[in-house]
Amino acid sequence: MQLKIYNSLTSEKEIFKPILEGNVGMYVCGPTVYSNVHLGNVRTFLSFDFIYRSLTHLGYKVRYVRNITDAGHLTDDGDVNNDRFVKQTRLEKLEPMEIVQKYTVDFHKVLDMFNLLPPNIEPTATGHIVEQIELTQKLIEKGFAYESNGSVYFDVLEYNKRGLNYGELSKRNIEELFANTRDLDGQGEKKNPQDFALWKKASPAHIMRWNSPWGEGFPGWHLECTAMSTKYLGEKFDIHGGGMDLKFPHHECEIAQGKACNDIAPVNYWMHANMLTMNSQRMSKSTGNYILPMQLVTGENDFFEKPFHPSIVRFCFLQAHYRSVLDISNDAMIASEKGFIRLMEAVKVLNSITPNDEKQSGFSLEEWKNKAYDALTDDFNSPVLIAHIFEAVKYIFALKDEKETISTKDLEDLKSTLNALIFDVLGLQMIEENNNEKLDQTLQVLIELRNQARKSKNFDLSDQIRDKLLAEGIELKDGRDGTTYVLN
Repeated sequence: MQLKIYNSLTSEKEIFKPILEGNVGMYVCGPTVYSNVHLGNVRTFLSFDFIYRSLTHLGYKVRYVRNITDAGHLTDDGDVNNDRFVKQTRLEKLEPMEIVQKYTVDFHKVLDMFNLLPPNIEPTATGHIVEQIELTQKLIEKGFAYESNGSVYFDVLEYNKRGLNYGELSKRNIEELFANTRDLDGQGEKKNPQDFALWKKASPAHIMRWNSPWGEGFPGWHLECTAMSTKYLGEKFDIHGGGMDLKFPHHECEIAQGKACNDIAPVNYWMHANMLTMNSQRMSKSTGNYILPMQLVTGENDFFEKPFHPSIVRFCFLQAHYRSVLDISNDAMIASEKGFIRLMEAVKVLNSITPNDEKQSGFSLEEWKNKAYDALTDDFNSPVLIAHIFEAVKYIFALKDEKETISTKDLEDLKSTLNALIFDVLGLQMIEENNNEKLDQTLQVLIELRNQARKSKNFDLSDQIRDKLLAEGIELKDGRDGTTYVLN
């Protein structure tokens, strides 16, 4: 089967051809660890976890690199005070690396909760300052960058003058970009409005600072990904992923840096995950339409009627294609929970099915497998894959009701394929039943039986239930509002 990937650069679905046969180099832009990871981030990272799992399942050896941005994330090149880490250190009255550690731990905790596999390499911006300075020097030497008042900027106009195309990924016209640029504080340092920072001079109040040939400063946001991706994957690699919001300017700048430095396009396939909405509206703190991942799992929020297990949330997310907008709501989560429960029930039922080698089945396992893998290799189409999995679920319940049959060989093949797709590729997990909930349900049944015995004046049986439970350390208490129990 040929794997096809939608390439954001060409806006077309292309047959995937890795640079080195059987191997994949994949870089995904990671979090900026200045605050709690939000649910939209989780959707992006979960999408690429599914892609990583799929590539591995299809037989590729994948080197998956996902960075941690722990320095230099400027929201505005013209004002060093717009560094998100600087803002957060002032808000929380903590050292910058305390902020980094706090929210890196949160990031890993949340991703572990949703069963995301760790990348093979997780480099940090602060761990690659030397490489970023070297890249900056190389860009200056090649005439693509210039120093101004202790800062260094990438010269976008010079880049385009040499026949290159800043704007090729986002499909933006360079003349329009220049015409629509607003005036910024500190803009006078730049030759052109669209020039972006490679290195910024640190103000006296700026805590995160490093020595460089241009004085004390810190790296621009876009440079770190070029430095780390090329270090671990080479000057040209297979896949670069991230959220749709990173297409411009971040990924556009990465392409320009890579081409200017190494004279080749740095990436063959650009992949972008779409956004997450809630109740058909954009998630935003300012509007109040906002929820943290942990709040969805614990139920501590005003949007959902109950808590949802991380695996149910994961299942819900995968029911939308990674390139489609995903909208979550209470109804969507409830529907996902029902679907998830039925799926897991089918997995359990399958283990109890007795094969029949004498009768022919009306279900073609080979045809079903082909459809499932066609979906997986068609730009990682998780919703279509899930739809095909539920065709198998319907078949499994028909087997249970003895309306269908399956041979010994096909039974083992179905078990193996279904387990691989559900647990290895989709990354779902069985929800372990809470022992306390099971105990409570069992005791409620026994209390009901005892109440019925008392109503029918069968006091010997009611006393026997009470005494046997007491012997096991469970004391029944009869009160005005009914019977309760205490564990002794």
